[in-house]
Amino acid sequence: MSVRIKAVVDRFVKELKEALDADIQDRIMKEREMQSYIEEREREVAEREAAWKAELSRREAEIARQEARLKIERENLEKEKSVLMGTASSQDNQDGALEITVSGEKYRCLRFSKAKK
Repeated sequence: MSVRIKAVVDRFVKELKEALDADIQDRIMKEREMQSYIEEREREVAEREAAWKAELSRREAEIARQEARLKIERENLEKEKSVLMGTASSQDNQDGALEITVSGEKYRCLRFSKAKK
């Protein structure tokens, strides 16, 4: 009888070891699959982040170009205004002439006439 009990116990231990080995192998495979999934997701996130940073950099460069262009346009406008507008000041001269300064040059106007259309 002890031989039978030993055989049953040996068979039980063998089956238990096989079940444990199968469970361990299953867990190892699941862990590998999970690690592979995590690595793939990290790669996707890194790609999206790189694309986002590239787009952000491109937009920042475009904004800088537009700001530089606007600055130049503003400077040109100020120059045009100073040339076109000049500085006009009415003089209390005895002759009643209007004195206009444009780009540092002084002009005197003694008589005015209506502009032709």
